[in-house]
Order: sequence, then structure tokens, then C-alpha cells
Amino acid sequence: MTMPVRLAETDADIAACFDVMAQLRTHLSRDEFVPRVRRQMAAGYRLAVVEADARVVAAAGYRLGENLAWGRFLYVDDLVTDQTVRSRGHGQELFDWLVAAARATKCDQFHLDSGVQRFDTHRFYLRNRMRITSHHFSLSLADAR
Repeated sequence: MTMPVRLAETDADIAACFDVMAQLRTHLSRDEFVPRVRRQMAAGYRLAVVEADARVVAAAGYRLGENLAWGRFLYVDDLVTDQTVRSRGHGQELFDWLVAAARATKCDQFHLDSGVQRFDTHRFYLRNRMRITSHHFSLSLADAR
């Protein structure tokens, strides 16, 4: 069963992603979501969606870039499937579409980070031949004053 993936381009398309995206990014508010995504889009962020039964069931935010470490890459900032419809192929369809988009844009690599506590998600990535290649470190500047 192939579900079409499309880019969210209008404010209504973006807003329709909130309920799914908020399952991963719990700190977001509905009011700030569209403006924040629009700001990110101005810097190259794209939002891909899978719909079923006239609603968004999976969404992925990603961007293209190039750096010395990876060459040309597609980086997935956000990848989430609605928790009520997981294991039905929506996430796999979106993942496969993202990998195809990376290949189509001549990327050398495909990258994403995943929270250390997301064990089911890690199994999904490992099944899809991804490797754990590094640790990601962060420092909250609001807390480090």
C-alpha cells in the first residue's frame, strides 16, 4: 500500500501537521507552530506529510545542507507518525520518500538525531539500515548563564 507523500506549502497544510508534530515536539504551541515553521522554511526547512482518511498521519521536517564532515546531506529535523496509527506503514513510506529525496538531490548522506529514550524508534531506524555513528551533545544557553 503506497501512500502519497507531499510537501506542506500553505499555512493550512502546515497547521494540519500540528497535532502529529506536537506528539514529538511537546513544547510547541498551536499558535506558534505555523509562524515558526515559516521562519524555518525561509532558511530551507521543508515539511513532508502523509495523509490517510483526510488527516495528516505522519510528518517530517527536513533540510538540505553541505558541510565538511558529511558533504552534501539531507538532515531530518523531525520525523513522527501519529501514535494512534503506528505500525501501519505511514512512517516507512515517509522514511523511504526522504531517502529517495536525498538521492534525487545528489546527497552523499542522510542524517537524523533521535532521543536516547526512543527505543522503538531506534529499532525502526536500525531496520532501515541506519547506523549509530555519533553522540550528539547540547547545551541549553538559557540554563548556562
